[in-house]
Amino acid sequence: MGFEDSIMQTFECVKETLGNLDRSKLQLLVLSSAGVGAVLCYLAWRQSPKTIPIGDGWWGAGEKPSTEDKTIHRFVVKTSVEETEDLHRRIDQTRFTDPLEDSRFNYGFNSNYLRRVVSYWRHQFDWEKQVKVINQYPHFKTKIEGIDVHFIHVRPVQKAGQTVLPLMMVHGWPGSFYEFYKIIPLLTKTDSDVVFEVICPSIPGYGYSEAPHKKGFNTLEAARIFHKLMERLGFTEFYVQGGDWGAFITNNMAQMKPECVRGLHLNMVIARTDSLGQLLSLVIGRYLPFLVGFTKEDVRRLYPYMEKNIYDILRESGYLHIQATKPDTAGCGLNDSPVGLAAYILEKFSSWTDLGNRDLEDGGLERKFSLDDLLTNVMIYWTTCSIIPSMRFYKENLKKDFKTRVDRVTSVYVPTGLAAFPDELLHCPRAWAGSRFADVRSFTYMPRGGHFAAFEEPQLMAQDIIQFVEKVESKSHK
Repeated sequence: MGFEDSIMQTFECVKETLGNLDRSKLQLLVLSSAGVGAVLCYLAWRQSPKTIPIGDGWWGAGEKPSTEDKTIHRFVVKTSVEETEDLHRRIDQTRFTDPLEDSRFNYGFNSNYLRRVVSYWRHQFDWEKQVKVINQYPHFKTKIEGIDVHFIHVRPVQKAGQTVLPLMMVHGWPGSFYEFYKIIPLLTKTDSDVVFEVICPSIPGYGYSEAPHKKGFNTLEAARIFHKLMERLGFTEFYVQGGDWGAFITNNMAQMKPECVRGLHLNMVIARTDSLGQLLSLVIGRYLPFLVGFTKEDVRRLYPYMEKNIYDILRESGYLHIQATKPDTAGCGLNDSPVGLAAYILEKFSSWTDLGNRDLEDGGLERKFSLDDLLTNVMIYWTTCSIIPSMRFYKENLKKDFKTRVDRVTSVYVPTGLAAFPDELLHCPRAWAGSRFADVRSFTYMPRGGHFAAFEEPQLMAQDIIQFVEKVESKSHK
């Protein structure tokens, strides 16, 4: 019997058992189960460490020197005629394969639509113009632990009576700092009592941040480097926000130095899902959601469980297995072919925005994004040759048992805001979030949006960040 068959059989047995119990016995079972789950969660909370060690590292080439230059330098993104000519030459030499009939995006990026995207890229996309768009915000670099760390730093337009708060926003894969370009003005100029000074770094190995030269660089190392970056910028307290890998990194930042992180806002909720209490709530929740703390929206997003949480994830996670095992092999072709790179990256912006896009001829790409924005993100990977080091990040994080890592068994104690977007790949009910986050100040069921929340729905995302921070600040001032 396979894994899926075992789970399905268990579900059916439990469903049949629940159906045969009278109401009083059923209530007793559920309440007992909830009690056991609560006790187990409490014991896990008591036993988990309150912080994780910060440590230190060296990711530069060769041996660590006795001193390190801590200067922060202005950085300007540049391009050249030669860079554009090389891109066009490679595009012109692309060999396409015809798609299967009626396959749409179910086999990956449909090559009929890919031809249209590539034609736009070759004949209409203006990289020189987009470089100016990228440079509209101030860029900087500074060397930390032997590698150049790139970041943008945008100061706010402060009105009378507003409190300026530093906010670091961290991207994931296959995104970049550019995902935040439309949300930045909504955070640096507000009508709220708070306004933000925004710092968006590039994860080392992504975009304009130098790639680590040594093995072992994972989210914990990135979190430590970003703490050092904020310290170097003069911030002793700040907010952090993230999705995808950015969610893991900002989680780690909150776990490492909670005294520095005033609040943590996530648009990808990472919680422990392996406790007995959560298993029981998963089984019971579809039939009696109110008894296990589920809302109607939780039920809609979670079930049918096998389809949404097993089969869909298996269909969407092939890339993860490749990148967590042999990233350099697959990355070779992507680093050499701009069209291959675009197909690989943009397919994620299709399906991870909405899995229903797999059934569309154009993958629904231009429903939420412009081709200029999508291709700008691709060009950041292409011109920096960063696709391979960005893929290596999976291997560094997953080469050991992820569940036993110190950050997986350490709770988060800083004020936390969770934005649950309906088309995110996995849904975490608020009832489960407490297994990881001890101080959830805000949990919002967002009305629309998927994995690339700030890129897709900047207005909704900005509103949720602001309302969360207002709650934290109002309580801290009482």
